Amino acid sequence: MVGVVDLIGLLVIVLVNSAVTALMTRFFRVRLNTRWGSLLYSLLLCPVVLVVLLLVLSGVFKLGGNVGSRSTVLLVTLFVPLALGITFDYVWMPAPDEIELPEAMQQ
Repeated sequence: MVGVVDLIGLLVIVLVNSAVTALMTRFFRVRLNTRWGSLLYSLLLCPVVLVVLLLVLSGVFKLGGNVGSRSTVLLVTLFVPLALGITFDYVWMPAPDEIELPEAMQQ
């Protein structure tokens, strides 16, 4: 059974992983000029970073708890934040081409 402290730790891991995924996806969308390149990089590189963050947050900082099986851990701490972060950037944030920059930044 998972306690309240374990659920809060798990929620912190999910929120941090989602934020990192959204930031990485935005970075790839701004820097890459291809249509599918940013999505491909997000799907390939973000999970690697999320695994490292998961190991740091759950190992060093002792966040999260025993949620059952390995598949549950992968689903809750990797795939859900990956989907949330990418969805947040592609659906809620405007496309990088739609943002108007000040004149000093356009050089």
